[in-house]
Amino acid sequence: MAVLAVQKISHAGLNPVYAAADAGGDEFPNGGRVFLQVKNGDTAQKTVTINSQKPCDQGFDHDITVNIPAGEERMIGPFDPSRFNNSAGRVEVSYSDATGVTVAALEV
Repeated sequence: MAVLAVQKISHAGLNPVYAAADAGGDEFPNGGRVFLQVKNGDTAQKTVTINSQKPCDQGFDHDITVNIPAGEERMIGPFDPSRFNNSAGRVEVSYSDATGVTVAALEV
């Protein structure tokens, strides 16, 4: 798993840097104000899964899954640290297929 650096959005503006999605998944530090932007540059739909570490407020431990059509992008988040952070304080992300996928962790 690769660890993504969180890029902070500011009043001066941010030109985000995107990294190739790691086939084994990615992680990023999360303080509760971080979004994941995912771009699918491939010709096939991809599914992004955010691993829930603990049950939601309704008592269910369910992951977030987002389908990203070919050639499109999605912003996912923010992520409640008490539910999504692992023991290292990071959110774990996996991809149905990392081919053509680029990602950036952005904090507001």
